[in-house]
Amino acid sequence: MSTILVIEDNLDIRENICEILDLAGYTTIDAENGKIGVEKAVEQQPDLILCDIMMPELDGYGVLHILSKREETLSTPFIFLTAKAEKSDVRRGMNLGADDYITKPFDESDLLTTVDNRLRKHQQIGGHRQTDHASFEQLFANKSIKHYSAKDIIFRDGDSALNIYYLNSGKVKVTKMNNDGKEAVIDLCKPGDFFGYWSALQNQEHSNSAECLENSEIWLIPSENFRELVMENSEISSKFLKLMTNNLLIKEHKILDLAYESVRKRIATALLDLRDKYSTDEPFRMKVSRETIASMAGTSIETAIRMLSEFKSDGLIEVNGSEIHLINPEKLGRMPY
Repeated sequence: MSTILVIEDNLDIRENICEILDLAGYTTIDAENGKIGVEKAVEQQPDLILCDIMMPELDGYGVLHILSKREETLSTPFIFLTAKAEKSDVRRGMNLGADDYITKPFDESDLLTTVDNRLRKHQQIGGHRQTDHASFEQLFANKSIKHYSAKDIIFRDGDSALNIYYLNSGKVKVTKMNNDGKEAVIDLCKPGDFFGYWSALQNQEHSNSAECLENSEIWLIPSENFRELVMENSEISSKFLKLMTNNLLIKEHKILDLAYESVRKRIATALLDLRDKYSTDEPFRMKVSRETIASMAGTSIETAIRMLSEFKSDGLIEVNGSEIHLINPEKLGRMPY
């Protein structure tokens, strides 16, 4: 039977989850905080991880960020436990690569159904890293490599989708222009991410644009080869199905944020999204244009600058030219707006 790691700082909740899973026939491992959870995940390599978001030592986002970069745990199904189904919690989790989330309080059937579904889907696509590597070597067989500088355009809305793109190094933003000529950032890409595959799958022109945020190396995979592999290879098709599903969830929550959240909240979320996507250590620092922050938050550059000044005055960030340093990301994410 499968082994499940439960990372939860509340003892009663942790013991309750483990008891339910044990009675259902699973083997459980438990950890009382994120730091211990990472150690146990690497050492014992469970079949699935259930992880609370708000925890001492290391929060759930930090746990997922670390485990997604380790060979031993990068393909392990990961489910967030969240006390309230906040749109920002869900979006951040899916943006980092979580497979699902469960809202507390939950009943026994919700827990077991979600766990069972994720394990079954993982097993259906093999769940073996060796086969994943072989499949993706096949995907990259006919690739070409291009180097871009910061602010270079990789493709524009309306260009023919001749390739899909894999970011080997650097940072990329994918944007969409509305009818008023305003740009919105719809995705941020980090090394290891694919982009431009929607149009390639549909054999249509690109419906958005992609621009480098810094010097980047990008692998170009011919669209025709990509479509053939997706049709023939279940592991590759499952990989991109998950990518598309997560992207749809992220975009859905982003639309709701833009419609209902205050501009102050949207700017804070944009900064946290950058941290979640690109942080390699703490505290997070990054050179980012005010235009990019504004387009992520759906506001004007002037408003973005004003909000950043307020955050600086509140002691939440430091600003040095184009570089932004998040001093207190936890307070930035949880303060009232």
